[in-house]
Amino acid sequence: MSGPLSGIRVLDLSRVMAGPWCTQILADLGAEVIKIERPGVGDDTRHWGPPWLKDAQGKATKQSAYYLSANRGKHSVTVDLGSPDGQALIKELAAECDVLVENFKTGGLAKKGLGYADLASINPGLVYCSITGFGQTGPMANDAGYDYLIQAQSGLMSITGVADGQPGAGPQRVGMAVADLTTGMNAVVAILAAIHHRSKTGEGQHIDMALLDVQVSWLANQALNYFCSGEVPGRTGEYHPNLAPYQPFPTQDGQVIIAVGNDGQFQRLCDALGCPELAEDARFATNPQRVQHRPELVGKLCEITRTRTSREWMDRLIGVHVPCGPIQNIAEVFEDPQVQARHMKVELEHPQVGKVPGIANPIKFSKTRQVYRKAPPLLGEDTDAVLQRLLAKSPEEIAALRARGVL
Repeated sequence: MSGPLSGIRVLDLSRVMAGPWCTQILADLGAEVIKIERPGVGDDTRHWGPPWLKDAQGKATKQSAYYLSANRGKHSVTVDLGSPDGQALIKELAAECDVLVENFKTGGLAKKGLGYADLASINPGLVYCSITGFGQTGPMANDAGYDYLIQAQSGLMSITGVADGQPGAGPQRVGMAVADLTTGMNAVVAILAAIHHRSKTGEGQHIDMALLDVQVSWLANQALNYFCSGEVPGRTGEYHPNLAPYQPFPTQDGQVIIAVGNDGQFQRLCDALGCPELAEDARFATNPQRVQHRPELVGKLCEITRTRTSREWMDRLIGVHVPCGPIQNIAEVFEDPQVQARHMKVELEHPQVGKVPGIANPIKFSKTRQVYRKAPPLLGEDTDAVLQRLLAKSPEEIAALRARGVL
Protein backbone atom coordinates (compact mmCIF):
# COMPACT_ATOMS: atom_id res chain seq x y z
CA MET A 1 0.00 0.00 0.00
CA SER A 2 1.09 3.56 -0.59
CA GLY A 3 -0.35 6.97 0.21
CA PRO A 4 -0.27 10.38 -1.47
CA LEU A 5 3.04 11.21 0.24
CA SER A 6 4.71 7.98 -0.83
CA GLY A 7 8.34 8.76 -1.67
CA ILE A 8 8.67 11.54 0.93
CA ARG A 9 11.08 10.76 3.76
CA VAL A 10 10.84 12.58 7.11
CA LEU A 11 13.49 12.77 9.81
CA ASP A 12 11.59 13.25 13.08
CA LEU A 13 13.63 14.77 15.90
CA SER A 14 10.55 15.77 17.88
CA ARG A 15 8.99 14.36 21.01
CA VAL A 16 5.90 14.67 23.26
CA MET A 17 2.90 15.85 21.17
CA ALA A 18 3.01 18.75 18.68
CA GLY A 19 5.88 17.39 16.56
CA PRO A 20 4.90 13.72 16.82
CA TRP A 21 1.29 14.60 15.90
CA CYS A 22 2.59 16.35 12.79
CA THR A 23 4.78 13.42 11.76
CA GLN A 24 2.08 10.84 12.50
CA ILE A 25 -0.21 12.64 10.04
CA LEU A 26 2.60 12.62 7.47
CA ALA A 27 3.08 8.88 8.08
CA ASP A 28 -0.66 8.26 7.67
CA LEU A 29 -0.44 10.03 4.32
CA GLY A 30 2.28 7.67 3.17
CA ALA A 31 5.54 9.39 4.09
CA GLU A 32 8.40 7.35 5.53
CA VAL A 33 9.05 8.73 9.02
CA ILE A 34 12.26 7.99 10.90
CA LYS A 35 11.84 8.88 14.57
CA ILE A 36 15.07 9.65 16.40
CA GLU A 37 14.99 8.80 20.12
CA ARG A 38 17.41 8.90 23.02
CA PRO A 39 19.11 5.54 23.63
CA GLY A 40 17.63 3.73 26.61
CA VAL A 41 15.05 6.46 27.27
CA GLY A 42 13.19 7.40 24.12
CA ASP A 43 10.43 9.95 23.73
CA ASP A 44 9.40 11.44 27.08
CA THR A 45 5.86 10.20 26.58
CA ARG A 46 6.95 6.55 26.63
CA HIS A 47 6.99 7.05 30.41
CA TRP A 48 3.77 9.09 30.72
CA GLY A 49 1.55 6.47 32.30
CA PRO A 50 -0.68 5.05 33.52
CA PRO A 51 -2.66 4.05 31.59
CA TRP A 52 -0.56 1.46 29.78
CA LEU A 53 -1.48 -0.80 26.89
CA LYS A 54 -2.57 -4.25 28.09
CA ASP A 55 -1.41 -7.48 26.53
CA ALA A 56 -3.62 -10.39 25.48
CA GLN A 57 -3.71 -11.61 29.09
CA GLY A 58 -4.87 -8.23 30.36
CA LYS A 59 -1.55 -7.33 31.99
CA ALA A 60 -0.16 -3.80 31.70
CA THR A 61 2.82 -3.45 29.39
CA LYS A 62 5.42 -0.68 29.25
CA GLN A 63 3.65 0.95 26.27
CA SER A 64 2.00 4.17 27.45
CA ALA A 65 -1.32 5.24 25.95
CA TYR A 66 0.07 8.76 25.47
CA TYR A 67 3.00 7.58 23.36
CA LEU A 68 0.77 5.25 21.33
CA SER A 69 -1.56 8.14 20.46
CA ALA A 70 0.96 10.00 18.27
CA ASN A 71 3.59 7.62 16.93
CA ARG A 72 2.11 5.02 14.60
CA GLY A 73 3.64 4.44 11.20
CA LYS A 74 7.15 5.45 12.28
CA HIS A 75 10.56 3.77 12.42
CA SER A 76 12.30 4.19 15.78
CA VAL A 77 16.05 4.78 15.59
CA THR A 78 18.08 5.53 18.71
CA VAL A 79 20.86 8.12 18.41
CA ASP A 80 22.70 10.10 21.08
CA LEU A 81 22.51 13.65 19.76
CA GLY A 82 24.99 14.80 22.39
CA SER A 83 27.87 12.82 20.90
CA PRO A 84 29.88 13.83 17.84
CA ASP A 85 29.26 10.42 16.27
CA GLY A 86 25.53 10.81 16.85
CA GLN A 87 25.52 14.27 15.30
CA ALA A 88 27.40 12.89 12.30
CA LEU A 89 24.74 10.20 11.89
CA ILE A 90 21.97 12.81 11.93
CA LYS A 91 23.77 14.76 9.19
CA GLU A 92 24.04 11.61 7.10
CA LEU A 93 20.35 10.87 7.59
CA ALA A 94 19.32 14.45 6.85
CA ALA A 95 21.13 14.21 3.52
CA GLU A 96 18.77 11.35 2.61
CA CYS A 97 15.55 13.03 3.78
CA ASP A 98 13.06 15.51 2.35
CA VAL A 99 11.76 16.91 5.63
CA LEU A 100 13.09 17.36 9.16
CA VAL A 101 10.78 18.12 12.11
CA GLU A 102 12.18 19.19 15.49
CA ASN A 103 10.88 20.78 18.66
CA PHE A 104 14.03 21.57 20.62
CA LYS A 105 14.26 24.92 22.37
CA THR A 106 15.17 27.75 20.00
CA GLY A 107 18.80 27.35 18.95
CA GLY A 108 19.15 23.98 20.67
CA LEU A 109 20.05 21.97 17.60
CA ALA A 110 22.26 24.72 16.17
CA LYS A 111 24.49 24.31 19.23
CA LYS A 112 24.97 20.68 18.15
CA GLY A 113 25.76 21.64 14.57
CA LEU A 114 22.33 20.45 13.47
CA GLY A 115 20.54 23.76 12.87
CA TYR A 116 18.85 24.66 9.60
CA ALA A 117 21.90 26.41 8.18
CA ASP A 118 24.10 23.41 9.00
CA LEU A 119 21.84 20.85 7.35
CA ALA A 120 20.79 23.04 4.41
CA SER A 121 24.46 23.24 3.43
CA ILE A 122 24.38 19.45 3.12
CA ASN A 123 20.88 19.14 1.63
CA PRO A 124 19.67 22.43 0.06
CA GLY A 125 16.25 20.91 -0.67
CA LEU A 126 15.59 20.03 2.96
CA VAL A 127 12.32 21.34 4.42
CA TYR A 128 13.27 21.98 8.08
CA CYS A 129 10.32 22.56 10.43
CA SER A 130 11.01 23.91 13.93
CA ILE A 131 8.18 23.77 16.48
CA THR A 132 8.59 25.79 19.68
CA GLY A 133 6.38 27.41 22.26
CA PHE A 134 7.01 31.00 21.19
CA GLY A 135 8.86 30.89 17.87
CA GLN A 136 12.38 31.71 16.72
CA THR A 137 12.05 35.47 17.34
CA GLY A 138 10.65 37.83 19.97
CA PRO A 139 11.36 38.39 23.68
CA MET A 140 10.13 34.90 24.66
CA ALA A 141 11.90 32.98 21.90
CA ASN A 142 14.18 31.17 24.37
CA ASP A 143 11.43 30.26 26.83
CA ALA A 144 9.94 26.78 27.11
CA GLY A 145 6.30 26.63 26.12
CA TYR A 146 3.77 24.00 27.21
CA ASP A 147 0.20 23.53 26.09
CA TYR A 148 -1.37 24.68 29.37
CA LEU A 149 0.70 27.87 29.40
CA ILE A 150 -0.20 28.55 25.78
CA GLN A 151 -3.92 28.04 26.39
CA ALA A 152 -3.69 30.67 29.11
CA GLN A 153 -1.45 33.22 27.39
CA SER A 154 -3.26 32.99 24.04
CA GLY A 155 -6.59 34.05 25.54
CA LEU A 156 -8.25 30.67 24.95
CA MET A 157 -8.88 30.06 28.66
CA SER A 158 -10.41 33.52 29.04
CA ILE A 159 -13.29 32.45 26.78
CA THR A 160 -13.53 28.85 28.03
CA GLY A 161 -15.55 28.02 31.13
CA VAL A 162 -18.58 29.15 33.08
CA ALA A 163 -19.53 32.80 32.74
CA ASP A 164 -18.84 35.25 35.54
CA GLY A 165 -21.60 35.50 38.11
CA GLN A 166 -22.63 31.83 37.77
CA PRO A 167 -21.72 28.86 39.99
CA GLY A 168 -18.34 27.43 39.00
CA ALA A 169 -17.30 30.57 37.13
CA GLY A 170 -13.70 30.88 36.06
CA PRO A 171 -11.32 30.17 33.17
CA GLN A 172 -10.83 26.53 32.22
CA ARG A 173 -8.32 24.53 30.24
CA VAL A 174 -9.69 22.70 27.21
CA GLY A 175 -9.67 18.96 27.93
CA MET A 176 -7.22 18.19 25.13
CA ALA A 177 -3.76 19.56 24.35
CA VAL A 178 -5.29 21.78 21.68
CA ALA A 179 -2.26 24.06 21.26
CA ASP A 180 -0.05 21.04 20.57
CA LEU A 181 -2.55 19.33 18.28
CA THR A 182 -3.44 22.38 16.22
CA THR A 183 0.23 23.31 15.89
CA GLY A 184 0.98 19.81 14.63
CA MET A 185 -1.80 20.14 12.06
CA ASN A 186 -0.62 23.58 10.93
CA ALA A 187 2.92 22.24 10.66
CA VAL A 188 1.67 19.59 8.23
CA VAL A 189 0.05 22.31 6.10
CA ALA A 190 3.28 24.32 6.14
CA ILE A 191 5.43 21.32 5.23
CA LEU A 192 3.21 20.38 2.30
CA ALA A 193 3.30 23.98 1.04
CA ALA A 194 7.09 24.03 1.33
CA ILE A 195 7.34 20.72 -0.55
CA HIS A 196 5.24 22.24 -3.34
CA HIS A 197 7.53 25.28 -3.42
CA ARG A 198 10.54 22.96 -3.63
CA SER A 199 8.96 21.09 -6.53
CA LYS A 200 8.98 24.36 -8.50
CA THR A 201 12.31 25.82 -7.36
CA GLY A 202 14.38 23.00 -5.87
CA GLU A 203 14.75 25.05 -2.70
CA GLY A 204 14.08 23.84 0.79
CA GLN A 205 13.38 26.28 3.61
CA HIS A 206 13.08 26.77 7.35
CA ILE A 207 9.55 26.70 8.81
CA ASP A 208 9.07 28.50 12.14
CA MET A 209 6.00 27.17 13.98
CA ALA A 210 5.05 28.58 17.41
CA LEU A 211 2.35 27.17 19.67
CA LEU A 212 1.41 30.69 20.77
CA ASP A 213 1.03 31.91 17.17
CA VAL A 214 -1.20 28.98 16.28
CA GLN A 215 -3.39 29.32 19.35
CA VAL A 216 -3.79 33.07 18.78
CA SER A 217 -4.79 32.37 15.18
CA TRP A 218 -7.34 29.87 16.49
CA LEU A 219 -9.24 32.67 18.25
CA ALA A 220 -10.83 33.25 14.83
CA ASN A 221 -14.35 34.70 15.19
CA GLN A 222 -13.81 35.62 18.85
CA ALA A 223 -10.85 37.81 17.90
CA LEU A 224 -12.98 39.45 15.20
CA ASN A 225 -15.75 39.96 17.76
CA TYR A 226 -13.19 42.00 19.71
CA PHE A 227 -11.76 43.82 16.69
CA CYS A 228 -15.20 44.83 15.46
CA SER A 229 -16.84 45.76 18.77
CA GLY A 230 -13.95 46.86 20.96
CA GLU A 231 -15.42 44.68 23.70
CA VAL A 232 -13.29 41.92 25.19
CA PRO A 233 -15.07 38.56 24.82
CA GLY A 234 -15.64 36.68 28.05
CA ARG A 235 -16.61 33.17 29.01
CA THR A 236 -20.06 32.18 27.82
CA GLY A 237 -20.02 28.67 29.22
CA GLU A 238 -22.59 26.53 27.51
CA TYR A 239 -23.92 29.00 24.95
CA HIS A 240 -22.56 30.53 21.74
CA PRO A 241 -21.80 34.28 21.84
CA ASN A 242 -23.16 34.94 18.34
CA LEU A 243 -26.05 32.49 17.97
CA ALA A 244 -29.24 31.58 19.83
CA PRO A 245 -30.51 29.07 20.66
CA TYR A 246 -27.19 27.25 20.45
CA GLN A 247 -26.52 25.31 23.67
CA PRO A 248 -27.55 22.31 25.80
CA PHE A 249 -31.18 21.95 26.82
CA PRO A 250 -32.53 19.75 29.63
CA THR A 251 -34.71 16.74 28.84
CA GLN A 252 -36.53 14.14 30.93
CA ASP A 253 -33.40 11.97 31.07
CA GLY A 254 -30.45 14.26 30.42
CA GLN A 255 -29.49 16.96 27.93
CA VAL A 256 -29.36 17.53 24.20
CA ILE A 257 -27.54 20.14 22.15
CA ILE A 258 -29.80 22.26 19.97
CA ALA A 259 -27.76 24.31 17.49
CA VAL A 260 -29.89 26.75 15.49
CA GLY A 261 -27.85 28.50 12.81
CA ASN A 262 -30.50 30.53 10.97
CA ASP A 263 -34.04 31.88 11.21
CA GLY A 264 -35.54 29.07 9.12
CA GLN A 265 -34.19 26.48 11.53
CA PHE A 266 -35.63 28.47 14.43
CA GLN A 267 -39.06 28.50 12.80
CA ARG A 268 -38.92 24.71 12.36
CA LEU A 269 -37.69 24.30 15.93
CA CYS A 270 -40.65 26.23 17.30
CA ASP A 271 -43.09 24.24 15.17
CA ALA A 272 -41.57 20.95 16.35
CA LEU A 273 -41.65 22.04 20.00
CA GLY A 274 -45.28 23.10 19.68
CA CYS A 275 -44.61 26.80 20.27
CA PRO A 276 -44.86 28.45 16.82
CA GLU A 277 -45.76 31.75 18.47
CA LEU A 278 -42.16 32.16 19.66
CA ALA A 279 -40.96 32.46 16.07
CA GLU A 280 -43.39 35.34 15.56
CA ASP A 281 -42.40 37.11 18.77
CA ALA A 282 -40.51 40.31 17.89
CA ARG A 283 -37.92 39.49 20.55
CA PHE A 284 -37.01 36.21 18.85
CA ALA A 285 -37.82 36.61 15.14
CA THR A 286 -34.20 37.08 14.01
CA ASN A 287 -30.88 35.84 15.32
CA PRO A 288 -29.63 39.27 16.53
CA GLN A 289 -32.86 39.67 18.51
CA ARG A 290 -32.58 36.15 19.92
CA VAL A 291 -29.00 36.81 21.05
CA GLN A 292 -30.14 40.04 22.72
CA HIS A 293 -33.03 38.29 24.49
CA ARG A 294 -31.31 34.96 25.08
CA PRO A 295 -32.27 34.46 28.76
CA GLU A 296 -36.00 34.90 28.11
CA LEU A 297 -35.89 32.59 25.06
CA VAL A 298 -33.86 29.87 26.75
CA GLY A 299 -36.15 29.89 29.78
CA LYS A 300 -39.21 29.30 27.58
CA LEU A 301 -37.54 26.56 25.56
CA CYS A 302 -36.27 24.73 28.66
CA GLU A 303 -39.84 24.43 29.99
CA ILE A 304 -40.74 22.54 26.83
CA THR A 305 -37.61 20.37 26.35
CA ARG A 306 -37.97 18.96 29.89
CA THR A 307 -41.21 17.25 28.86
CA ARG A 308 -39.66 14.55 26.64
CA THR A 309 -36.61 12.31 26.56
CA SER A 310 -33.42 13.16 24.73
CA ARG A 311 -34.07 10.44 22.15
CA GLU A 312 -37.57 11.73 21.45
CA TRP A 313 -36.34 15.28 20.90
CA MET A 314 -33.42 14.19 18.72
CA ASP A 315 -35.69 12.09 16.51
CA ARG A 316 -38.25 14.86 16.20
CA LEU A 317 -35.82 17.73 15.57
CA ILE A 318 -33.45 15.90 13.25
CA GLY A 319 -36.51 14.83 11.30
CA VAL A 320 -37.30 18.47 10.49
CA HIS A 321 -33.65 19.37 9.83
CA VAL A 322 -32.96 21.18 13.10
CA PRO A 323 -29.41 20.32 14.28
CA CYS A 324 -29.72 18.38 17.53
CA GLY A 325 -27.49 15.80 19.17
CA PRO A 326 -26.30 14.08 22.33
CA ILE A 327 -23.48 14.96 24.73
CA GLN A 328 -21.45 11.75 24.65
CA ASN A 329 -18.57 10.49 26.74
CA ILE A 330 -15.59 8.94 24.97
CA ALA A 331 -16.85 5.36 25.40
CA GLU A 332 -20.15 6.37 23.82
CA VAL A 333 -18.34 8.10 20.95
CA PHE A 334 -16.80 4.83 19.80
CA GLU A 335 -20.18 3.07 20.05
CA ASP A 336 -21.82 5.76 17.92
CA PRO A 337 -23.08 4.21 14.64
CA GLN A 338 -21.92 7.24 12.65
CA VAL A 339 -18.40 7.09 14.12
CA GLN A 340 -18.29 3.35 13.42
CA ALA A 341 -19.55 3.84 9.88
CA ARG A 342 -16.70 6.29 9.30
CA HIS A 343 -14.16 3.70 10.60
CA MET A 344 -12.66 6.10 13.12
CA LYS A 345 -11.04 3.35 15.20
CA VAL A 346 -8.17 1.30 13.80
CA GLU A 347 -6.11 -1.60 15.12
CA LEU A 348 -2.53 -2.40 14.15
CA GLU A 349 -0.44 -5.49 14.79
CA HIS A 350 2.20 -4.94 17.49
CA PRO A 351 5.29 -7.15 17.78
CA GLN A 352 4.82 -7.76 21.51
CA VAL A 353 1.20 -7.33 22.51
CA GLY A 354 -1.03 -8.33 19.59
CA LYS A 355 -3.19 -5.49 18.37
CA VAL A 356 -2.80 -1.81 19.27
CA PRO A 357 -5.92 0.39 19.01
CA GLY A 358 -5.81 3.92 17.64
CA ILE A 359 -7.90 6.74 16.24
CA ALA A 360 -8.05 6.82 12.45
CA ASN A 361 -6.85 9.76 10.44
CA PRO A 362 -10.01 11.75 9.54
CA ILE A 363 -9.01 12.50 5.93
CA LYS A 364 -10.95 10.50 3.33
CA PHE A 365 -9.53 10.44 -0.23
CA SER A 366 -11.37 9.20 -3.29
CA LYS A 367 -8.26 7.85 -5.01
CA THR A 368 -5.38 7.61 -2.52
CA ARG A 369 -5.84 5.50 0.58
CA GLN A 370 -4.78 6.21 4.12
CA VAL A 371 -1.76 4.12 5.09
CA TYR A 372 -1.64 2.36 8.45
CA ARG A 373 1.46 0.27 7.94
CA LYS A 374 3.03 0.05 11.36
CA ALA A 375 2.09 0.19 15.02
CA PRO A 376 3.88 2.72 17.24
CA PRO A 377 7.39 1.26 17.40
CA LEU A 378 9.30 -0.18 20.31
CA LEU A 379 12.27 1.94 21.31
CA GLY A 380 15.00 1.53 18.72
CA GLU A 381 13.35 -1.41 16.97
CA ASP A 382 14.34 -0.08 13.53
CA THR A 383 17.82 1.25 14.26
CA ASP A 384 19.84 -1.44 12.51
CA ALA A 385 17.50 -1.74 9.52
CA VAL A 386 17.40 2.00 8.83
CA LEU A 387 21.15 2.54 9.18
CA GLN A 388 21.85 -0.41 6.90
CA ARG A 389 19.26 0.56 4.28
CA LEU A 390 19.81 4.35 4.10
CA LEU A 391 23.44 4.77 5.13
CA ALA A 392 24.88 1.39 4.09
CA LYS A 393 26.29 0.85 7.58
CA SER A 394 27.67 -2.66 8.06
CA PRO A 395 26.66 -4.80 11.05
CA GLU A 396 30.18 -4.29 12.40
CA GLU A 397 29.91 -0.48 12.14
CA ILE A 398 26.54 -0.53 13.88
CA ALA A 399 27.88 -2.78 16.62
CA ALA A 400 30.81 -0.42 17.19
CA LEU A 401 28.48 2.60 17.43
CA ARG A 402 26.32 0.74 19.89
CA ALA A 403 29.35 -0.26 21.96
CA ARG A 404 30.30 3.45 22.23
CA GLY A 405 26.80 4.37 23.42
CA VAL A 406 25.90 6.28 20.25
CA LEU A 407 22.87 4.04 19.52
